[in-house]
Amino acid sequence: MPKKAQIFPSVLRERPFHYCPGCHHGIAHRLLAEVIEELGIRERAYGLASIGCACFLYYYFDVDICEAPHGRSCAAATGAKRARPDLVVFTYQGDGDFAAIGLGESLHAAARGERITAIMINNTVYGMTGGQLSPTTVVGQRTTTTPQGRDPQHYGHPMQIAEILASFPGVAFCARVAVNTPKRVLEAKEALRKAFLAQLEDRGFGYVEFLSACPINWKTDPVEALEKVDELVETFPLKIFKDLS
Repeated sequence: MPKKAQIFPSVLRERPFHYCPGCHHGIAHRLLAEVIEELGIRERAYGLASIGCACFLYYYFDVDICEAPHGRSCAAATGAKRARPDLVVFTYQGDGDFAAIGLGESLHAAARGERITAIMINNTVYGMTGGQLSPTTVVGQRTTTTPQGRDPQHYGHPMQIAEILASFPGVAFCARVAVNTPKRVLEAKEALRKAFLAQLEDRGFGYVEFLSACPINWKTDPVEALEKVDELVETFPLKIFKDLS
């Protein structure tokens, strides 16, 4: 029988998740924990949690984690990495946090090529605060603030963050992934690993965007939410946009 450490990453604490049924944060957490453990960086890992669904990141991970003010994770991560270059610094943020209130901090950290790893969980809504329109809400999507659906004439088009970041010379790795199928889970883990390697090998900023289900705010059941992720791929294609390894 395999040892417990082989089937449950020691980086994760054994606690029940508070996330809603069908939410993909749990899968992303597991992959992040596995990558940290497999790269042997647990003692040097330093995470910056966002305000939003992931604000209790420190509750689940047995590594040093600080909760930054809303949207400021990349700025706080920059300070931590510059003060302690030996640390392996990562952020874990939602689309509202990374791409709305924190867009300035996110873009400038990437433009400077900060040696940090940024993770954005993109569920196309403000998940924790009531399902409002976010920068990544797709055209036609109904939210609490766009009950008739997102009309680009009034609300603009969704922001394609990965495509934007990939254009910056300071970005060493940039990918968009999903975890709604087993194959995509494996691809997501490999993308995370490469994003951390970009930092470990001093090549530049690493970014991974997860298309994530939000059944509660999408008003679907967990199975329907998996299918909806496939629909999002039409707006947010899954691919490695940049890899300077």
